[in-house]
Amino acid sequence: MQMTEKPVNWGSNPCNPTLKSINIMVATRTISILSGKGGVGKTTMTFNLGTALTDFGRNTLIIDGNLTTPNLGLHAGIPLYPISLHDVLKGKVDIYDVMHILPSGLKIVPASINLNDLKGVNPELLSSNLIELVGKLDFILIDGAPGLGREATSVLSASNEAIGISTMDLPSITDLLKSIKVVEQYKKNYIGSIINMVRYKKYETKREHVSSLLEETPILELVPHDESVRYALSNRLPVIHHKPNSRASHKIKNIAAKLIGKEYKAPWYRRWFG
Repeated sequence: MQMTEKPVNWGSNPCNPTLKSINIMVATRTISILSGKGGVGKTTMTFNLGTALTDFGRNTLIIDGNLTTPNLGLHAGIPLYPISLHDVLKGKVDIYDVMHILPSGLKIVPASINLNDLKGVNPELLSSNLIELVGKLDFILIDGAPGLGREATSVLSASNEAIGISTMDLPSITDLLKSIKVVEQYKKNYIGSIINMVRYKKYETKREHVSSLLEETPILELVPHDESVRYALSNRLPVIHHKPNSRASHKIKNIAAKLIGKEYKAPWYRRWFG
């Protein structure tokens, strides 16, 4: 059954007073979601993985750290907003001021899609702003820019862990390996790779070759190509809510379960027939 969500109320920021008043400290995991190249589904994965963690009862925030070409807000159905992460990175506002709660309970800090807002932005301020949130959230997922530029490395600097996204093609895999090497240089914990949009075709790189190319670093999951993901995007919903029984949805839920040390079992028909 399709799940519909009401639009976000932009009249107020319910996160602002709520998070600031939290006194109980939790062990916050700050994870950068990275890729060696664009077009591998990194933003879609960030949105859905954050939603899955929220559904599992974890207090989760997703941040659009791709400052030049941000899309996370578009995925969530919030393309326009008066202030954004760009204003935080200019020192104009507090990070609480740009945080919003989606109907699912997932928290989001969007970035501005206005090119003019790039002027005066200092990506290095992300780390100091995230210190304000440590101990108040279970997970912070940062959707970084693809590649190895300043935007990507500033997101990595602000994180203590990283997850890589790739497709099954050789250029994507080799570019991800470069990103993994940078993670190691920054002495961050590399959780593992998600191989996305897998079609299980002969022309794709074989699983064992992917593992070898990525130097035997962990592979968290192979997420199949699934048209449900595109339909969900057109409805500005996470696929795990739009089509919760789709193949991709169950794989994403399994990744979230691994992050919290929980066993996830898809329905028997998905386990048998994929």
